[in-house]
Amino acid sequence: MDLKQVVGFVTGGASGLGEATVRRIVNDGGKVMILDLAVERGERLASELGGKALFQKMDVCSAESVQEALERTVEEFGQLNAVVNCAGIAAAEKVIGKKGLHGLESFSKIIEVNLIGSFNVIRLAAAQMAGNEPNVGGERGVIINTASVAAYEGQIGQAAYSASKGGIVGMTLPIAREMAVHGIRVMTIAPGLFETPMFNTLPEEARKSLGAMIPFPSRLGYPEEYALLVRSILENPMLNGTTIRLDGAIRMQPR
Repeated sequence: MDLKQVVGFVTGGASGLGEATVRRIVNDGGKVMILDLAVERGERLASELGGKALFQKMDVCSAESVQEALERTVEEFGQLNAVVNCAGIAAAEKVIGKKGLHGLESFSKIIEVNLIGSFNVIRLAAAQMAGNEPNVGGERGVIINTASVAAYEGQIGQAAYSASKGGIVGMTLPIAREMAVHGIRVMTIAPGLFETPMFNTLPEEARKSLGAMIPFPSRLGYPEEYALLVRSILENPMLNGTTIRLDGAIRMQPR
């Protein structure tokens, strides 16, 4: 895909991995719709980036909210050909903890936002992209999801989070196979430990300790490095139907 022709739709786009992706798309000459529940941050980012980026408040779990955002994207930019799902939540809770059993409500919430929310965006965006005119390679669009190394090595207390991210990994290939007839590629990125708002609240010593767990480079990943992989996926038409670990060779320990 020609990066200057990219019209992106980035969920969780107001901060962290999503914000870095938004900036990367604009810097490479594309246009992007920033989708997030954080209105102030999203509007500030869109204002900074100028007319190539717009913001809309969107709930990934709401079909109406997502459809409205998709329609606005096409109305404002003429089409939609790249989706990057970065919206997600995390929480730590043991199955049998000091405060009791793992709540079903909290488990369901993480599955709803991370897994069902991603699928909701995928299905509605794919329906929109299927109507695009294909490029010279027959491609109509690219969908990139965000999983986590927790999908493979979930730590104690990550049952819900790992299940949600494992679900994203698991649905990547079957959806890619189905979308092939429409010329839509589907990929997933599984980041390791990255500098996101979740980690920014930790003391510097704790951040360095976490970074030291990574073989090389021995530091937390930068959101810009996630965005670079997004760019590579968009550009390389043979990347399809798989999950790429972006983790500096870390393999998470039980705790």
